[in-house]
Amino acid sequence: MAITPVPLLEVQDLEVSFPIAGDWTPVVRGVSLAVARGEIVGLVGESGSGKTLTALAVLGLLPPPARVTGGRLLLAPRIGTGVEPIDLVALPERELRRVRGARIGMVYQEPATALDPVYTIGFQIAEAVRAHQRTSRRAARDEAARLLDRVALPDARRRLGDYPHQLSGGQRQRAMIAMALAGAPDLLLADEPTTALDVTLQAQILELLEDLQADLGLSVLLITHDLGVVAETCDRVVVMRAGRVVEEAPVEELFRAPAHPYTRELLAAVPRLEPSPPRPSSPVTSLPTTPGEEGENHA
Repeated sequence: MAITPVPLLEVQDLEVSFPIAGDWTPVVRGVSLAVARGEIVGLVGESGSGKTLTALAVLGLLPPPARVTGGRLLLAPRIGTGVEPIDLVALPERELRRVRGARIGMVYQEPATALDPVYTIGFQIAEAVRAHQRTSRRAARDEAARLLDRVALPDARRRLGDYPHQLSGGQRQRAMIAMALAGAPDLLLADEPTTALDVTLQAQILELLEDLQADLGLSVLLITHDLGVVAETCDRVVVMRAGRVVEEAPVEELFRAPAHPYTRELLAAVPRLEPSPPRPSSPVTSLPTTPGEEGENHA
């Protein structure tokens, strides 16, 4: 895959802090990373490493009382506009709302809680369309059906009238992705999009994200703790630990020769299906042989 060297998103020395004992205490400390146009970057680390806070800072959706206390979040302009990158940290809330959805879409970890249970998925996606496009309700509903069809939800138009509880976990995640695409964004932030799914559905959602990236030219920041997901999907990987970036490398290079001890520990923790070596028999625990079984090991 050809990668444009100019970053679409550039995070520079990001610091996110919480007020503790009367002072602002950083929990994300000096994080720097970049996502190029058309690139899928994996952001990896254990729970509590700061992955999700980094993504929420990009969207200006940090949970109170957290706040960005340092750094810059630069979003490149659309191709051909000829304007300077936008610093999302410095944007007023009113202007930041125009960025959310329209330039950056978010796919949340658990669609069952991200989708509103009292509205149909058709209504929710159509409302997202109307938030970014001047269009009629009927046209927005037609676009919602097209988006559901684009994310391969079977019988998409009929499912517009379904409520979230009427969909399976994989179908809800497809609806969530369709909603994230409603504003035709350049960048998707996908926060553990396969965590709540079984292995078969995980593979389907990851394949869908790859197809969307290829077809629409999207950039994707994929937040995950699953190195198997990273190996299958990403071009580059950024490893976080305790609020800091400890390593960044192309995926093949990182798996072949991880440089940081923490990365090596993460890779060592991945379950392997290789057969265990046979255990030697013990004179104390070995069982006597029975006729026809001479020479077999009963340990």
